[in-house]
Amino acid sequence: MQIKFVFIAFFMTFCMAAQNVEADFDAPDSLYREDQFYLNVSYNILQKGPSGLRQNKFSTGLSGGFLRDMPFNKKRTWSVAAGLGYTLAIYNQNMGITEVNGVNTYQILNSNSITYSKDKLSLHFVDLPIELRWRDATPESHKFWRIHFGVKLSYLFYDQYKLISSEGTFKQTNNKDLNDFHYGVYLATGWNTWNIYAYYGLNPLFKSSAKIDGQSIDMNTANFGLMFYIL
Repeated sequence: MQIKFVFIAFFMTFCMAAQNVEADFDAPDSLYREDQFYLNVSYNILQKGPSGLRQNKFSTGLSGGFLRDMPFNKKRTWSVAAGLGYTLAIYNQNMGITEVNGVNTYQILNSNSITYSKDKLSLHFVDLPIELRWRDATPESHKFWRIHFGVKLSYLFYDQYKLISSEGTFKQTNNKDLNDFHYGVYLATGWNTWNIYAYYGLNPLFKSSAKIDGQSIDMNTANFGLMFYIL
């Protein structure tokens, strides 16, 4: 009988204590993760281009995706992140491409040869970014300084070229002279919402089969812009 009364008293005490405990939804999360969604807007630059190559208008870059943040120190100020993303890279320039019987011909367009109103190459990539991250974030604040250094591996899954010139209009997709795989390094750093971004491609945009006057078009890319992180 005494055991029964002790059990009932314990149960009633537990229920009363549970009623007095309220969930604190505003409590800081000590296991927080940062910067898992990203959006990047950049200006694209062609490096080491053939003689006479010029860019005109604004060559836009746009990318976005998800990065899984994985902190590895107690304060969660250091982490690594890996994810998946998409990039659209547009290049407005004066290198003309024509195709005859499946063979591409490349030339630098100028006022002495062909006049043109559009010469645009659009590239679509699937990206695999991998980052080493530092930030001075805390569980109580999501406004902080950050430095992210990364390596990005990209696969070109679709490309489109369009030339509107005095000799007519030429369109092409899936140029076999473009490299399918690209890789480079990048840096994103800043405070809170505003972060500067810089990327440098480590391999050529075109294969060695693409030539002008017998010389391979051995140019790579660089991007400069702004990076925005969410959550």
